[in-house]
Amino acid sequence: MQHGTCCGRWIGYVAVSSDEEVRRLGRRDVLVTFRGTVTSTEWIANFMSSLRPANLDPHDPRRDVKVESGFLSLYTSDDSTCRFGQGSCREQLLGEVSRLINKYQDEEMSITLAGHSMGSALALLSGYDLAELGLNRFQQQREIPITVYSFGGPRVGNTDFKERCEELGVKVLRVVNVHDPVTKLPGLFMNEHFRALGETYQFPWSCSCYAHVGVELALDFFKMQNPACVHDLGTYIGLLKCPKMVQVHKEGMVDLLAMAKMTLRKHKLQAWPWQDAARQVGNLVQSLGLI
Repeated sequence: MQHGTCCGRWIGYVAVSSDEEVRRLGRRDVLVTFRGTVTSTEWIANFMSSLRPANLDPHDPRRDVKVESGFLSLYTSDDSTCRFGQGSCREQLLGEVSRLINKYQDEEMSITLAGHSMGSALALLSGYDLAELGLNRFQQQREIPITVYSFGGPRVGNTDFKERCEELGVKVLRVVNVHDPVTKLPGLFMNEHFRALGETYQFPWSCSCYAHVGVELALDFFKMQNPACVHDLGTYIGLLKCPKMVQVHKEGMVDLLAMAKMTLRKHKLQAWPWQDAARQVGNLVQSLGLI
């Protein structure tokens, strides 16, 4: 996939499980992965922290569901002047996922989206988009589960966006480092922790507060000689493989990490390591019913 704000810049890809993998998983999994920030345009988008209505379903705009304007722009923008472009990231994604769903509609299916940093924001936007448009539903009779795996990801939308994702059944696992500043943005102050007094009184600005979506798997790692490691994808994946090296800040997650360690050891991680991590940890999370 490419996004139109940077003349055909490659940002992710869509893959589908082989027949051998289908026999192992028991279903046909469509995997969508997104990389993190690379270009100057993407860095600028990361800091466009104003909220805008997502408005991804023209038949039901839901003006109260708002997302970060920069992420939305990266997802929906189309540069028609680029000879390498094939439409916006959104158009390419919806087209390919729809094609795969139609191709394998007689099989048991699942949709998995994963990304690091900015890529995790695009993964969550995509998962919400697919569910909001109902592309994962077959005439209200069968629903394809959508799961998002976020590695070091920022907040994406407001509390209404969070609640709508939950209502649509989009499952999200956020793997975060407690020292990673990216996971605390946007909404450093105006976030889910500052929208209500107790659980009864909603502040007037609550609809403008950012909120994380899903279940958090919190890791704790920091190296004084290399502060940048707090947001490094390789470190995230490495610590999932060796959970004894970190502290886990969510009850009930220790067993998950131990199981993840055993399964991830069986797979050699390639250039895009989170595709294996998301798939393997995802199977464990879903089987344990954590999300």
